[in-house]
Amino acid sequence: MRAKLAMLIAVAGLLMPATRVFAHHSFAAEYDADKPVELTGVVTKWEWINPHSQVYIDVKDANGKVTSWDVELLSPNTLTRAGWTRHTLKEGDVITVKGSRAKDGTNLANATTVVLNGKEVFNRSGVAPDADGERRR
Repeated sequence: MRAKLAMLIAVAGLLMPATRVFAHHSFAAEYDADKPVELTGVVTKWEWINPHSQVYIDVKDANGKVTSWDVELLSPNTLTRAGWTRHTLKEGDVITVKGSRAKDGTNLANATTVVLNGKEVFNRSGVAPDADGERRR
């Protein structure tokens, strides 16, 4: 009996991380390509996770009011092929993100480009420009 209980707990523990994968969604289900956003803010958190990496930024408006945003990027695998590592972004970095806002109007966006230190380091195609501004293939 104890062996069965231990096996059940082990299987449940292995399946728990998979729940986020089942929640995966299509772009059109959550984002509106007709609601573009451009955000410049300070990175407060960076998650190198599947199925999509997430960057959280605090954006200050013209009146000084700070709004927190959750920005979805591509998978770590795709970002790695574009030259990123889990250390590409750090808390405190100032980035500019262009993308599409969530359909429900929350402060959630899907990035199409990311600019860090005045240089584009990401675009939706997954191909980042090299130091000369040329696209790598």
